[in-house]
Order: sequence, then C-alpha cells, then structure tokens
Amino acid sequence: MWTRRGFCYPSVKGAPPAKRRRISPNSGSDLFETLPDDLVISILTKLSSSASSPSHLFNAFLTCKRFNNLGAYPEVLANASAKSLQVRAKSWSKSAQDFLDRCANAGNVEACYLLGMIHFYCLRNYASGADLLARAALSNHPTALYSLAVIHFNGSGRPYCHRDPSTGAALCAKSAALGNIDALREVGYCLQDGLGLPFCPSAAHRLLIKANAIELITKKKRSVPQHNYKHRKGYCCRLNMDMSSNVHQANRFMVEWWGLAGTKAENEDGLNMCSHALCGRRETRRHEFRRCAVCAVVAYCSRACQAMHWKMEHRTRCRPAQDPADVVGAGPEGA
Repeated sequence: MWTRRGFCYPSVKGAPPAKRRRISPNSGSDLFETLPDDLVISILTKLSSSASSPSHLFNAFLTCKRFNNLGAYPEVLANASAKSLQVRAKSWSKSAQDFLDRCANAGNVEACYLLGMIHFYCLRNYASGADLLARAALSNHPTALYSLAVIHFNGSGRPYCHRDPSTGAALCAKSAALGNIDALREVGYCLQDGLGLPFCPSAAHRLLIKANAIELITKKKRSVPQHNYKHRKGYCCRLNMDMSSNVHQANRFMVEWWGLAGTKAENEDGLNMCSHALCGRRETRRHEFRRCAVCAVVAYCSRACQAMHWKMEHRTRCRPAQDPADVVGAGPEGA
C-alpha cells in the first residue's frame, strides 16, 4: 500500500507493525564501513572467482579505497578466475606482470601456469618459468603437466643431451588421466614409437582412437553447423576457429607475442616457431623441434601439434623433399 511517506509492506494480521530504522542524512554514518573485513573479503573472493574479464575485477578494486586494499588479500587473488587473468601481449607491462606475480604467490594455479609459459617461452627465463610450471603441475593442472612433458621431451632450455622422454611420458600419462586430449594423444605416440614407454602398437592404437573420439564429441558439443564445411575455401578457416575455441590463453599470448615481434625475432638467432599456428611455442635452441619426415619444411614441438596441424592444413600441402639430404638432415629431430 502507499502512504504519504511512500510504499509500506503490509503487516501480518494480529502482529504489531514493524519498526523501520531511520538514518539521518546528516548523521555522517557510513554503514559500509561498519561491515567486518572478513565479510568484505568473502564478497571480493566470490567476485574474483566469477569475474569474466580483467576489467570486471579491476573496476571493483577501483570502486573505493577499502576495496582496493582488501582486494590484495591472498584469499582474493588465489581464487581469481582464469578469465580475470587474461592479458594481451600488446598490453604486457610491469604492472601486469606484478599482478600475475601476486596471484601466483598467493597460490593461484592458473596464474602460475600462465606466468610460467610467458617466462619460459617469451621472456626466456627458463629457470623461473619451469619453477612456476612445476608449481602448477603439483596442483594437478592438466595443461601444466602436459607443457612440462613437452619441455622434457625436447630438453627445452638445456642442451640436447638433457632430453628426458621417460619423465615426459610419465607427465603426459598423468595429464591424460586428468582429461587433457593432447596428452592422451602424446601417450599414444610414445607407445607407438617406444619413446619413454615400452613399444606397444595395440595400446597406442586404442589411445589414439580414444583421443580422436573425444575430440569429435567435443566438436559436436560446440554444435558447429555442417553447412559451413561445404565451401572448400572456408573449410580451413572454419576448422581453425573450431580448434581455437579450446586453446589456452597462454598459447594465445605466445602467438600474439611472437606475431608482434615479427620476422626480426626469427632472423635474430635462427630459432623456429612450432608450425601449429595455435601453439605459440618457440625453440630455445637451434633444431630443437622435430621436422616433418616427408617434406622437412615444418617443425613441431610435439607429436600432438603435428597431428593437429596435419588435420588443419598440412595434409594438403605436404610434398616429399626434392633433396634427400633435407630429410636426412633432420636427424634425431625428425618427426
């Protein structure tokens, strides 16, 4: 009902009318300041864990001085969502790195993985990058386990003699058990080649079929209309969009980082990028990545990237090398 003083909820029949608390506008009291810090931190933690972009989180911190101070609490930073940690390579700065450092030190697993990949492959701080990746892997981060496996397979950041296929295969097996499709496919190739695992073609065949089946189911869940594949020109582009939907933001960052560097970075020390366009990994020493055994033109950081790139475009472009020395020159790095 409406009264002269505004809307009033009707009281229960037979009960005395509820007394409304009146706050004088000139009293100077701020009810927000009376809230305990634990409650405000809990609210900020819920916000950071559900933020869909960095701007949503930082806009909340800039709301008032108290939010800005309590937003730096480890509990808030440790629960920040992966989307709230997204950073673009063109926007990379010391403040962005400091924020990710604070999140990683607070125990945020996603921040450890993202910052570890940036340190290892972009900033070439191999020791700190591997340490951050190891911290994420200890928390059973599937992608961090797989990335550490790739590092061990290639001996990245160290001489060629430090390659460790056995440790790489073990890390891949754990990552595959946690649901990483690339790691599952890599384990299959390890069994197929006898690399780090006993040679077992039958088990390798089963794992590779399982990886392809999971990938197919994932595509169907994304409900991509089939008529988009009828046009041959747009097939590769459409497939790239399909594959990129599950690419981690660390890979997106690395692709953008080296894209901004351009050919200058490629000609600086002769290090190649992984030919899978959605990977973003770059060699840490010359001839680190495996080359295609047929054309010897493209190079891959892993067999999983080779399989994905083959499906996306390389199967239509791969041609036998004219000079047999090109293939022989691949040596132990040949795919």
